[in-house]
This record gives sequence, C-alpha cells and structure tokens, in this order.
Amino acid sequence: MIILYVSINISKLKYQQKAIENLLSEKKFPKAASIRALPSSGSDRQYFRVDFDNGSSDSILAAYNPDVQENMAWNSFSSHFRSLGFHVPEILARDESYRYFLLQDLGNTSLFYHVSQGINEEVIGYYKRALQDLIGFQVEGIKRLDLDVAYPATRFDLRSVMWDLNYFKYYFVKPNGIIFNEARLEDDFEVFAAHLLEAESEYFMYRDFQSRNIMIHNDELWYIDFQGGRKGPLQYDLVSLLFQARANLSPELRSELKSYYLKELEKVMPGKTRSFNTHYPAFILFRLMQVLGAYGFRGQLQRKTHFLKSTKLAVKSLTDQLEHAKPELVLPELYSIFEQIIALHQKKAESAEKGKLKIKINSFSFIQSGIPDDPTQNGGGFVFDCRALPNPGRIKELRDFNGLQDPVIHYLDNKGEVKKFLDNMYLIIDQSIDNYLERGFENLQVNFGCTGGKHRSVYCAEMLAKKLTEQYQNLDICVNHLMSNDW
Repeated sequence: MIILYVSINISKLKYQQKAIENLLSEKKFPKAASIRALPSSGSDRQYFRVDFDNGSSDSILAAYNPDVQENMAWNSFSSHFRSLGFHVPEILARDESYRYFLLQDLGNTSLFYHVSQGINEEVIGYYKRALQDLIGFQVEGIKRLDLDVAYPATRFDLRSVMWDLNYFKYYFVKPNGIIFNEARLEDDFEVFAAHLLEAESEYFMYRDFQSRNIMIHNDELWYIDFQGGRKGPLQYDLVSLLFQARANLSPELRSELKSYYLKELEKVMPGKTRSFNTHYPAFILFRLMQVLGAYGFRGQLQRKTHFLKSTKLAVKSLTDQLEHAKPELVLPELYSIFEQIIALHQKKAESAEKGKLKIKINSFSFIQSGIPDDPTQNGGGFVFDCRALPNPGRIKELRDFNGLQDPVIHYLDNKGEVKKFLDNMYLIIDQSIDNYLERGFENLQVNFGCTGGKHRSVYCAEMLAKKLTEQYQNLDICVNHLMSNDW
C-alpha cells in the first residue's frame, strides 16, 4: 500500500511537471533546465522551482492548485495589491484552466526562518515593518477590492465564525476525548460569535498573516498566501502574527509589537485603540481555537507529526491567555473545555518528562570504524553520509583542526550545500522525534559518517545536538565522537 501511494504521488508530480513544461513553452519562456518540486505545506497546493538552460535567466516558481475558485481569488487579489504597490509576487502567466501559474521567485527565506534562529533587533525590526504593511493591507487594500471573487467567504460573518468554531469542536475537542454538553456548548458558541461580530469589520482580513507567509527578498518584505482574504475586523490578523504557535513569541514581545501596531494605526485612523482592545482578547481565543482545529485535522487525523509540536505551543498560548487576559464573557461550557485541554497537555508533558526520549548522536569514520552498533536492541537508527559535503580535510590550513573547532565550523557554516543538507536532515529527524514522543518510545540513534570521522561528521552531529537542545525540553541527548581518540 505504501509503495502504491508513493508511486501515485510520483505520477502526479510528473504529470504536473509536464503541464508546467507545456505552459512555459506556450508563454515563450526559455527551455527549463529543471523543474523541482518544493516541500508541500498543509494545503493541496504544490510549488515547483523552475531553472532555465539560459544561465542568465533568474529562476521562477510554478504553482499547481486544483481549487479553481481559490486560484481566481488569488489572481484577482494579486493584481489589485500590485496596483497599489504592495509587495506581493508577480503572476507571470497562467493556463486557461486556472490551475497552473508561473510567478516571481522570492527565494526560500521567510520571516519565520529568522525567528527560528533567535529573536534579535533585526527580527523585531522585520516584525515592525510587517505591522506597518499589515495596516496598509487592511485599510488601503480593501478599497476597490473585488470581493465577489473572495473564497470561501466574502466577509467575516456568522457563518464563517461558526465554521471555525465547529472545526475546533469536531477536529480537536472530540478526537481528544474532551467531555462537554453539546447544547450548552452551542449556547456558548452563539454568545462568543455575537461578541466577535460586534467588532467593526470593514477592513481587509488577510486570514493567514503569519511569519511563514512573509518572505524576505533583497531585504524587502513580501507577502504570500492571502487568497483566503475577505472583508473583516482588524484584530484577527494581528493575533495571527503575534500568536503564531511555532514562532513562540514571548508575552513581552507580543505586548511591545501590539503597542507598536496600535501607535501606527492611530496615525491612519485616530481613535481606534479603545474599540480594538474591547474585542482583542476574544480574537486571541478564536484564532487559537481555529489553529487547534487545523492542527487536530493535520496532526491527529492525517498524522502529520510536525503539527503535533505546534499543538503544544498553541495550548501554552491558550493557558497564558486564560491566566492573564481572559475575555469577560459568560462561557461556562467553553471554558470547561479549555481547562480540560490544558489539563490533558499538562499530563502529557509530565508523562514525557518522566520518561525522556534518549537521543544518541554519533559521528564516525566509514573507513576506520564503520557504522556504530545500536546498544538498545532497536536494530539501528538513522545513518547520514556526509561525504558529499565540502571536505575541510582537503584544505591544508584546516586539516589539523576538527569539527568542534572554530576554523572548521566557520568553513562549513558558510557552505550553502551544508546548510541544505542540515535543513533536510532536521526535517527528517523532527518528524521521527515528534512521532516517538507521541508514542512513548525511549530511544533514537542518529549517526553521521564521513571519510575520516573528524570534520564533517563531527560538525553535523554537533549541529543536530545544538538544534534539538534549543527546540525540545524533553530529550536526553548524548553526543559521541568515535574518532576523538585519534585527533
């Protein structure tokens, strides 16, 4: 069954690549040297990077999405925003079916990438620039925008609110075994929805304004994935950015950035702060419920394990919000559900702390020691071959150093192919760790080999250990360099 599934996916990709080739030819683009599928996200959209035989031509992106109505909204919104001078990628061409598009390539660096490397003044500066641009989208972007193409909803109304509340109920609350009274929960949903809909809703609501959808290209911020936009309130998009689970911004930074947003908003629309703050706490809960529903669907039902990690962070944000800024609304059944969710995740965290997952990371030499044995009787773990990476051992000035020392670290840090190798490796390891933690496994072994076991394998082992230490609190990490005695 797995083999069949993989072969079907490969066939789909080949079919899509052929369709892109035809579109490139039809629109008189140079011949493509390669059309590479990019990692997919939680949606059905698939992106490809197109490089050309003509070495002077920049790469472009190709996109495939079977949802034609969504594509029509994206196409229309893109044209409108570009006419206003907003930084959204240019759509270079499309096919007649509205399923295939060619567009400007903004590279691979998002604001989220910078956030994941650590918060500093540069990152905070990016956030503040993004907030200025958000106000532009919200206030100016809505003017003369064709909302007739908006999909799946033209505005933030009772129906769209109830969609998200029920998404939370059916894809997160029920699958987690939370106990509640259906009728009383519907009563609370009605009260909650009425409060949300009291907020002024005459602005552009981006819908998914978060750091993954903010690209950094030539030190400018560019914005993607606004195709679900509609007319709506101001609060939702600010909450989406500041409470993005994986960004994990501190409460202090969220407060600073919210104050900055309101200061900038007052310059454009004086007197909005008070009404904005009246509904802001409820929108925090609403957005967290929406993302928990999405994480439940993608993580628990579709078993995409990286969404399970995001769930923990979203529940942490929910806990903090209820402790410090709980909306003054009478919602007994909904608050009972929140309390059960928090208790459930606290229990999981305590259980994980008692039995930490042990990660043994080895570096070794393929020539001298061979692949390390697995003492846990699990039959081995991951083995990553680092021999395709640039070799410091071939450089006279670096030969006598090892992967723990600055000259080698600096050399490998600055090699693009090393970064690509590490990023791909992190994705694979993250998926296994999340899955192992969820299933209560106790051991995972990761091995890095190179020719001499001194430079590349050591460096990669240390980089993985560093990343896991920063990313997880419930791991017992042991690093072992098997060639250390020969250095």
